[in-house]
Parts: sequence; C-alpha cells; structure tokens
Amino acid sequence: MIYPDFYPFYATQGNPGFYNEEREQEKEFDLMRSYYPDTARRIQEKAEAQCQLLDYEGSRLYDEYPDRFMLYHICHQVKGQMEGDTSVQEIPGGFLDDLIEVLVYQEISRRRCRRRRCRKCFRTEY
Repeated sequence: MIYPDFYPFYATQGNPGFYNEEREQEKEFDLMRSYYPDTARRIQEKAEAQCQLLDYEGSRLYDEYPDRFMLYHICHQVKGQMEGDTSVQEIPGGFLDDLIEVLVYQEISRRRCRRRRCRKCFRTEY
C-alpha cells in the first residue's frame, strides 16, 4: 500500500525540495532584519536567545493557546537583559515594552510556523 503523505527518512536526504521553502523564508527574514535599527536588532537577538532556550519538544511555546503569563515572563527577561544598554535607556518605557513584546511574539510565531511546516512534511501517521 502506498501512503501519499509518508516520507521515509532516506527520501528527505536526497530531495532538497523539502528545504527550499524554509531557506527562502530564512533569507527573506534575514534581509528584513538587516534593515532594523541597531536597538531593535539587539532586542531581536535577545528575543531569539530566550526563545532558543524554550525551543524543545513539548515546550510551552508550542501550546495551542500559549499562556499569557509565560509570554509576559519572556518579555520581562528580555527587558532585564537590555537594561544595561545605553541606547535602550533613551527609549520611553511604554514604547520599549511594546517593541519587546512585538519582537518576542513575532519570534515565537516564526518558530511555531516553522515547526508546523516541518511536521506537515514529515508526518509519520499511518
């Protein structure tokens, strides 16, 4: 019996078509990130680092409805890491908080979409 959605592990190694879409989106994201102002770029790097710590199987990042307190906690950690930066101190408090929230939520969304695409390509259900 042939399963149209099943791809064995050896078939993905020889087929770069699975990864082309991912590479294109990463290139586009890197290009747009290069246009960020320096302060926003540093905040984005801190947001990526925090999300990388929580990027594992069964993480709360990938819950269907993420916990609002967990999202607030991630944003608070990023803000705590940025407090020593002098360029961040020039930004008004409310705008800085909003900027951090937007960048953290965008990074979480990007990771969730990437995981969803990867699971769709390598579904092993029979």
